[in-house]
Amino acid sequence: MPLFIAVHRVTLRRAVSGAVSLQYELRFSMAGGTNKLSDTSLRKMLGRESPGDSFYADGDGLSVKVSRSGVLTWYFTFRIGGRESKSQRIKLGNYPDLSLKAAREKREQCRAWLAEGKNPKHQLSVTTQETLKPVTVRDALEYWIREYASHKRANVEKHIEQLNKHIYPFIGEFPLSMCETRHWLECFSRVRDEAPVAAGYLLQMCKQALKFCRVHRYAVSNVLDDLTIDDVGRKQNKRDREHTRQELADIWRECSDLKFKPYYSSLLRLLVVFGCRTQELRLSRVTEWDLNDWVWTVPKEHSKGGEKILRPIPVDIRPFIKQLFEQHQSTGLLLGEIKKPEAVSQWGRMLYKRLGHSEPWTLHDLRRTFSTTLNNMGIAPHVVEQLLGHALGGVMSVYNRSQYLPEKLDALNKWMQRLEVITSDISNVTILEVTR
Repeated sequence: MPLFIAVHRVTLRRAVSGAVSLQYELRFSMAGGTNKLSDTSLRKMLGRESPGDSFYADGDGLSVKVSRSGVLTWYFTFRIGGRESKSQRIKLGNYPDLSLKAAREKREQCRAWLAEGKNPKHQLSVTTQETLKPVTVRDALEYWIREYASHKRANVEKHIEQLNKHIYPFIGEFPLSMCETRHWLECFSRVRDEAPVAAGYLLQMCKQALKFCRVHRYAVSNVLDDLTIDDVGRKQNKRDREHTRQELADIWRECSDLKFKPYYSSLLRLLVVFGCRTQELRLSRVTEWDLNDWVWTVPKEHSKGGEKILRPIPVDIRPFIKQLFEQHQSTGLLLGEIKKPEAVSQWGRMLYKRLGHSEPWTLHDLRRTFSTTLNNMGIAPHVVEQLLGHALGGVMSVYNRSQYLPEKLDALNKWMQRLEVITSDISNVTILEVTR
């Protein structure tokens, strides 16, 4: 009795559509299973005229529509949101251009998308577009820049510049799927000849970008997976350069006396005071500096670790910060402009000669001198690490969210006192290191 009632409802619903259509719909609704169609049956219907359009089900949502003129079209029918939701139907292609086997493969792909919570209609459209216009190397790398690096990397501008210079002009328009390892190696080798360390960084960046694209199912390429830094360049040597007391005195005296251009003089002075990274100052805006509570907050977008850094402003440098504010208020930038990282690094690499030092040093070495000296002065290691912008290790990083602002301020005030002592003309002062 229930079966009779169900069939009767189908008959009423389809009565308006025509008798021929009713026969087909009823026949296949009553039959279960999958892969019910065959190439033999499809070829018999191909090109044969009929009174009206008819649907033949293959199972699991796949069916073929036979038009009045005998044109066969594949459709996939699905629901999103359960049996109560309205069914949707998408066109897959025409038979025999889309074979029975290929249609079934598309059905399985659509079912997989549904299982992942994705709309097959939208996914099929994206897939078609990608087929017609393949993802290029530039597309993939720009996707990583847009979706990841611009939010997570403070030096994203440098990444973009490297890609524009070393990758895009040579393989940028290559379809990613057709770009082989040898094509990438040619790009890296051009960099290696002049800057082997930079070539290694470029490889690491591109590997991360392609992995990101692969994980997020934007595009797939594994051609860089087996390459290491040694294959394209070399790793940067671990530096241990620290400034002597005399070198540090020379640096502090000269940047305070404005021997250099205003931008670089200010940059160098603040690098010495805070032990910060150059990019934190290069990108610094006046809005980061609270002149009421005297705290400098480096936003996470400018920090290497992706976390904001809070540094108290020591007392003796506050008048200088006020002066920078007055000079550069119109630009909104603490140093008045933003110079490229390459320009700043190049200037820093020549400083040792200008100051008459025998051994080369870089601006980054100032951070090592800052760290070592503060630790030797008896400043607690966790306070020094926070001033450097390093994340605290172990359990402390999870449970301890303190910024230690009073301790940091005390440390920076003592550090500036040390700088004044070593640059003074007082000859009868001996600086002793603290024994822990």
